[in-house]
Amino acid sequence: MTTTLLPKPTAAIPDRAIYERRESGVRSYARSMPRQFNKAQDVWMHDNQGGRYLDFLSGCSTLNYGHNHPVLKTALMDYIANDGVTHGLDLHTDAKQDFLAALEDVILKPRGLDYRAMFTGPTGTNAVEAAIKLARKITGRELVIAFTNGFHGMTLGALACTGNAAKRGGAGVPLNHVSHEPYDGYHGPDVDTAELLERRLSDPSSGLDAPAAILVETVQGEGGLNAASPAWLRKIADIAKRHGALMIVDDIQAGVGRTGNFFSFEGMGFTPDIVTMAKSLSGMGLPFALTLFRPELDQWSPGEHNGTFRGNNHAFVTATAALRHFWSNDAFQQDIARRGALLERRLDAMAAEHGLSTRGRGMMRGIDVGSGEVAETITAACFAQGLIIETSGAHDEIVKVLAPLVIDDAVLSAGLDILEAAVRSALTVTYGVAAE
Repeated sequence: MTTTLLPKPTAAIPDRAIYERRESGVRSYARSMPRQFNKAQDVWMHDNQGGRYLDFLSGCSTLNYGHNHPVLKTALMDYIANDGVTHGLDLHTDAKQDFLAALEDVILKPRGLDYRAMFTGPTGTNAVEAAIKLARKITGRELVIAFTNGFHGMTLGALACTGNAAKRGGAGVPLNHVSHEPYDGYHGPDVDTAELLERRLSDPSSGLDAPAAILVETVQGEGGLNAASPAWLRKIADIAKRHGALMIVDDIQAGVGRTGNFFSFEGMGFTPDIVTMAKSLSGMGLPFALTLFRPELDQWSPGEHNGTFRGNNHAFVTATAALRHFWSNDAFQQDIARRGALLERRLDAMAAEHGLSTRGRGMMRGIDVGSGEVAETITAACFAQGLIIETSGAHDEIVKVLAPLVIDDAVLSAGLDILEAAVRSALTVTYGVAAE
């Protein structure tokens, strides 16, 4: 595999008139990456001017197995060629049965987990909406506790649980019945925010009502790659149980191997009541979301929560192939651990050179460069050198690496070389001196 990253020179900017004329101005990624892409394979994207780009964005962790993985692509092409059911509402299909069997045999049973699977609408926000709706139904309570810098989706219930003011501002209506409590480390390393939450819930005069659920990301993907400690998460799980709330882990971005294991909470000493999943669940970028919950919580009436696209047979096929190909033994997890350690070393070295800090866990890491303006300069410089990379954080100050989990170590290192040079150049320009 070649590790040449520079795109071929583009003779002209592609014609974008149709986008300016017909597409909503709500689009965002296309503004910082003004190319028209026409092919994607493995860890690479290609534009229609002959440029090639290494993808460190991976569809915001939707493409953990890279673009068009041959095992998944073959499974889908065979299914389509044999006239497999494309859309079946919630009818039983071969594709759904195969997925549920793989989920049970490959993921749940080896981890000692017993969850029912609810097929929601096709995106992560649908899974979150179902989770909080179920928690309210089960407990008879309204309040959901979410956390500062959390991101859970753009539909109104999930948006109410999201912290970002710009995202919340688009709702147009009050976003109620959620209390945003401080995440682990929000007040610095010396303040135990789990203890603060316990104190508030235990005090009948605190003004904080008994919650239906506590909704948390173990690593905050859009909020700045803040990673909660296992001890803090265990305390939150204990608090939920003690106060009669359901603990929901949003594993939409942090799951499916991104933080090292299939579930981001594995090995932390607690088991969530409800887990939401999407993004890389289909394995191939097909829309597919899932809400998992303990069997005794399955108290829905038939059709009480539904949708035209609940489940996706094409996604069932590719998800099944991904589970059986990547997760039937621990070899893939060992690869992720090695690459995660490589990524951690490289980012820590970049941060140390400039007196900065890093965030995240596993293959979900980034570097805090201090401001959104500096981060934007860095990502633009990377794109000019053939590397697709984006930002996160309250002020977009975190340059975020979400490389495909299947990336070759040498290619990962080559991409990090580009990032390192861009960081050094941007900080030199910003502060007027090179780091010593």
